[in-house]
Amino acid sequence: MVLDVTVPATVANLGPGFDSFGLAVEIRNEFVLDTSRPPAVAVEGEGAGDLPEDDSNLVVRAMSALAADVRGELPPFALVCRNEIPLARGLGSSAAAVISGLVMADRVLESNVGSERLLQLAVGFEGHAEHVAACLHGGLPIAFETTNGWNAARVQERMHVQPMLFVPIVQTMATDEARKILPAEVPLTDASANAARTALIVLALMEQRDLLADAMEDRLHQGRRLEVMPATRAAFETLRDAGVPVCLAGSGPSLLAFHTGDLELPDVGPGWRVLRPAIAAGGVTVHEAP
Repeated sequence: MVLDVTVPATVANLGPGFDSFGLAVEIRNEFVLDTSRPPAVAVEGEGAGDLPEDDSNLVVRAMSALAADVRGELPPFALVCRNEIPLARGLGSSAAAVISGLVMADRVLESNVGSERLLQLAVGFEGHAEHVAACLHGGLPIAFETTNGWNAARVQERMHVQPMLFVPIVQTMATDEARKILPAEVPLTDASANAARTALIVLALMEQRDLLADAMEDRLHQGRRLEVMPATRAAFETLRDAGVPVCLAGSGPSLLAFHTGDLELPDVGPGWRVLRPAIAAGGVTVHEAP
């Protein structure tokens, strides 16, 4: 069996939608699995030379997690990881690895666990429901927890906006470290402000783009994280002061902005890659060679 799997990059939060909003964008990692070749793991592109090329690779560990869950046994396989998603930049590279591993194991074992179970397994393994939901479904899903576990509902309407990603060339930020910066409790006024803007951003993305700059404001996490990322904070302030709707991409250090067509983008200085990916209409894709 030969499987070719692609998974999009994802941007979490979109400002106020902390731990709930995830936007999928067309920067994709590709994974090719071949059960007829000798066991091996190879990493190309982003992370080559740094990511493990053995059973400790996150994709392989996710495959093993699904196999254990369904009490199946994976056959030997060769795996090639062709990565385009930058690592440790807030763009969901870990979620992409986890989703790809779960989906490949599900196909190889013919377990057919379904998207709801895949979401539960992915959240349990990776920990960030908004990222894995966007990887699975594409577009703009909203992740929420119920008494039966995590679920996600995708916004179905087309968004007429152009995402822009400002990705630092050198600076990185581990999600776990960014999480430690945040307080355990927040003032009620801040929670209320974020609730209003979380609702507002959906309206802004769908219909009223002039509301985006206000809708992407946040009081729960962004300010604290920007304090420990001075280069990102400087770029953020340059964009915001020019009227560009901007927020941290996930926990940073990348930034997500939306080009509304009526603003001239300022220069944020050296040390940044500016990417203009389309919104990914679909999530993970799986193709099996005949």
